[in-house]
Amino acid sequence: MIWIELAILLGCIVVGARLGGLALGPVAGMGLTVFVFVFRLPPGKPPATVLGMIIAVVTALAAMEAAGGLEYLVLVADRILRKRPQYITFVAPVVTYVLIFASGTQHVIYALLPVIAEVSRKAGVRPERPLSISVIAAQHGLVASPISAATVALIGVLAGHNVGLPQILAVIVPSTFVGVLIGACSIAWKGVALTDDPGYQDRVASGKVQPPQAARELPPPELLRARGSTMLFLAGIAFVVLVGLFPGLRPSYSVVAPGKTSVGQVEPAAAIMIVMLAVGGLILLLFKAKPDAMMKGSVMRGGLSAVISILGISWLGSSFFAGNELQIVADISSLIRQAAWIFAVGLFFLSALLFSQAATVVTLMPVGLGLGLSPALLVAMYPAVNGAFFLPTYGTVLAAVAFDQTGTTRIGKYLLNHSFMRPGIVTTVAATVVALALSAVVMP
Repeated sequence: MIWIELAILLGCIVVGARLGGLALGPVAGMGLTVFVFVFRLPPGKPPATVLGMIIAVVTALAAMEAAGGLEYLVLVADRILRKRPQYITFVAPVVTYVLIFASGTQHVIYALLPVIAEVSRKAGVRPERPLSISVIAAQHGLVASPISAATVALIGVLAGHNVGLPQILAVIVPSTFVGVLIGACSIAWKGVALTDDPGYQDRVASGKVQPPQAARELPPPELLRARGSTMLFLAGIAFVVLVGLFPGLRPSYSVVAPGKTSVGQVEPAAAIMIVMLAVGGLILLLFKAKPDAMMKGSVMRGGLSAVISILGISWLGSSFFAGNELQIVADISSLIRQAAWIFAVGLFFLSALLFSQAATVVTLMPVGLGLGLSPALLVAMYPAVNGAFFLPTYGTVLAAVAFDQTGTTRIGKYLLNHSFMRPGIVTTVAATVVALALSAVVMP
């Protein structure tokens, strides 16, 4: 049955990808109906936190776009990149990596993707290049972050084995950063130039996307509103990063129940959603962004498409894993006993099914210890948990596809020949190899 269920999962992805747009969500809903009502699989869980994060960030971004902030940001970036626009393929993933590393969550990338897409398009650079490697950079920045759930989970698994955060960071930070740079090199010249891409030209000819225009100079009143909305949005992102770096900035609260009082602290994801929604509201009030303009903007359209796609396909994948968890983990464990290096492959493919580095660490790292793998080897293989891009169903992958108006960032006809495969494989393999070398020095 597991193979039949996997075939249905992959079939939904293929059909939804071919229909394009937000079709992945409804088509995945058909597969989920078969899983739950016919095969009696557990329904799994929709990715509520991911969806909430996307909605909150897109709301703030759409408000900024309505106030002219996105146009202003593109204008500034256009001036910087005008002489050597190809650098965005290297600058975008580095910026993404640093932001995710500092904030401890990949969700910050939803604020960057539409900007990367628009700057690339207006600079004449194929958006597939910086978008695809930036999505991969976000995953590697997450596992390198000292405050991410995945790193915290790894520290917990290795507690009592004389391995702490300093050793992990000494191995993982340089290895993932080098891996991202190598991945950027692998994608920097992929595909034909944007002006020569037939798919993009067809979109322009059919009116689905307007050809890039030279960045216009904003008149003083518009410039003031646009600049102010951009600064406010960037201030919101900076506060999100600070909340990740300094947990003390997250408020504590008391919950009073009959007979007892408990103390809790606002979760990072909730704090980010609250801040970004508030930023959107302030932009509406202070910089005269119109709600109607928000709804009609490209950011809101792309964000809505991403939300619907992620809701369906992530929920479908969650149901598949929930119904086959024991068999999947048992099969991976039996392979590890044959060759230690297969453990890294197991981490990769399990993360592709779980869509979570932290869940992969919690599920499989204790198995590695039980099979006698050394803590140094487990740390070195930690970058291999970045397999969420392999099946093009992860939130950041779908969002990048949705925000690219040119259509160059795509899910391929044969499912696995998508835009993220080459930079994802190259970056993950390179990071793991470098981590193996560093762990031999840092953790002999």
